[in-house]
Amino acid sequence: MAASVRDNKDRSRFELDVGGELAFANYRLTPSAVIITHTETPHALRGRGIASELIKGALDLIRHDGRKVIAGCGFVVDYLDKHPEDADLVA
Repeated sequence: MAASVRDNKDRSRFELDVGGELAFANYRLTPSAVIITHTETPHALRGRGIASELIKGALDLIRHDGRKVIAGCGFVVDYLDKHPEDADLVA
């Protein structure tokens, strides 16, 4: 997919545009970690792996910033369970 995840710092969320629809993951910052508190995918995009793509991109951005992640929503907990390659990011 050509779209890329961006950090909308003004709204404290990671965003992914797909076909005019917006998937997002809200977050809160701590001094060393990003707490992802809620992940939302529009109904039209569900079942296509968009939320996983969003979280993967968010984790890449978090890694690039030298921070850790705290899973504050069930989807992120499940994602991290299924992707042990990102275990080093867990605070």
